[in-house]
Amino acid sequence: MTFKKIRFVTDSTCDITPELLAKHNITVVPCYINYDNKSFADDGKQLSREEFYTNLPSMRPAPTTAAPSPGDCKSAIESAAADADHVIIVTVASKLSGTYNALRLGAADLPPDRVTLIDGETMSMGIGWPVVIGAEVAEATGDVEKTVETVKKVREHAHLYAGLQTMEYLRRSGRVSWATAGIGALLQIKPVLLVKNGEVISASRVRTFARVTDELVRFANSHAPLDRLTVLHALNPEGAVELRNRLADIAPADTIITSITPTIGTHIGPGGLGVVTVSKSWRTT
Repeated sequence: MTFKKIRFVTDSTCDITPELLAKHNITVVPCYINYDNKSFADDGKQLSREEFYTNLPSMRPAPTTAAPSPGDCKSAIESAAADADHVIIVTVASKLSGTYNALRLGAADLPPDRVTLIDGETMSMGIGWPVVIGAEVAEATGDVEKTVETVKKVREHAHLYAGLQTMEYLRRSGRVSWATAGIGALLQIKPVLLVKNGEVISASRVRTFARVTDELVRFANSHAPLDRLTVLHALNPEGAVELRNRLADIAPADTIITSITPTIGTHIGPGGLGVVTVSKSWRTT
């Protein structure tokens, strides 16, 4: 087998930390946040996450999000390809965003044997961990087929759960059909969502946000033993630390706490918490 240099490209919904991006030389194509008649790249530079979440409730009209342009994608992919034998692209769920199609168009000029496009079928570190673990395998083996197989295995064994303070932002987004049904009743509860296979599913509904944390702990434990874990928050660092502490008995040593990207936060609002688990079972299936 010929050892190949493999590079990864993903989009900014991935929530991979800057340290891991640098460690594995992962290219991120930013999505965009539109508000106040301006468009801001979700690249961690044009938007401060803390400032964005602080201002989000008062933004009128509400901000919207947009996929990167095919041109942006083409530039990023070709830059990665210039330094690699093969490029693997992993995107936010195609059912939830036009980003998959933008990256598909951006990769169109590369020979098919030099690029692999994978629908991540979820978001945040639900696509982030498949990319990071895939990059680890790529660096160790230089085997494209094994790396792609790893990404898909990790994707299947990754689960993203998110607890929201309110359904209002998700209702505005129109991204989930059930959010418009019985909205008056739904707004009185705190939803816990599962994002899997390109679908946003109501995993649980509770009356208080304290119970949201209980449910996130319960769901995380249901996938133990864990290979990787991320605790997510949207301007709720104290809640994230509390959640991480409650998961201490199952949390791997490299567990990450990170703020959710504004591209996702636009649709879920401030105050939320989440977990992304990767079960150890991906290694044995």
